[in-house]
Amino acid sequence: MRRDMARVELPRLTAHAVFHALVENQLAEDYAPVVRAMTRLTSAGLSRHDAVHAIAFVLAGHLNDLFGARADATDSLAIYAAAVERLTAASWRSSQG
Repeated sequence: MRRDMARVELPRLTAHAVFHALVENQLAEDYAPVVRAMTRLTSAGLSRHDAVHAIAFVLAGHLNDLFGARADATDSLAIYAAAVERLTAASWRSSQG
């Protein structure tokens, strides 16, 4: 059944897909902090999908800070990289309630 026929609301589906794609592109481009985070998170027991969500959560928070002028755009990549390097499976799990 088509989504519009079922009248099912899928909140932020496009944003969800965009963040998945951003993280997958960072992995494909071999962006070291994200590659290390993926290895660290999956080694700690997260599924690959949950690890992508954890990294995307950090990215979304960083972009929110950046666009809200709470972060210096000059050092944006370094700030993001440091946040990804601090990410652990335990911190991700605790952020999810």
